[in-house]
Amino acid sequence: MATSKRRSMPTRRELAIWRGYIETYDILRNRLEARLHQDSELSNGDYRVLLALSEAEEHTLRSSALAAHIEWERSRLSGHLGRMEKRGLVRREPCAEDARGSQVVLTDEGARAFRASTVPHLQAIKETFLDAFTDEQLDVLGEATTALRAHLGLPPVTAAGGSPRAGA
Repeated sequence: MATSKRRSMPTRRELAIWRGYIETYDILRNRLEARLHQDSELSNGDYRVLLALSEAEEHTLRSSALAAHIEWERSRLSGHLGRMEKRGLVRREPCAEDARGSQVVLTDEGARAFRASTVPHLQAIKETFLDAFTDEQLDVLGEATTALRAHLGLPPVTAAGGSPRAGA
């Protein structure tokens, strides 16, 4: 629902909508992250990495591709992968094509942890977010999300409910 050229500054109404949205989003995200950790002992970062690897061909991604996929800085990912390696969730291997790069591989333990976390996490999403809306409201949210993603130059959400980027 695009409008013609807007004022240069947001109105009080627009700021109230923005503030309501961003504050609610933060609370929602915090509650979902707390449930994920409570139910599976995985952090949101762990889940994002495991999701990306579980969807990747042969459950393997170059470290740089994984960082881009989940939209993290490579240094942030490197530290996080080190912690995940210590827990046996992933392993890093030298990249055959480029000695400077590394491959991140989902381990059997990581796949098990991801599978075990999925149903409780999806239940938390339903209870915390989806159950708040009617089907019609979800349609409007879908349209708003599509418009915002297009405005930000992001790819559309796929029919399976995910985007090319991993997210929780």
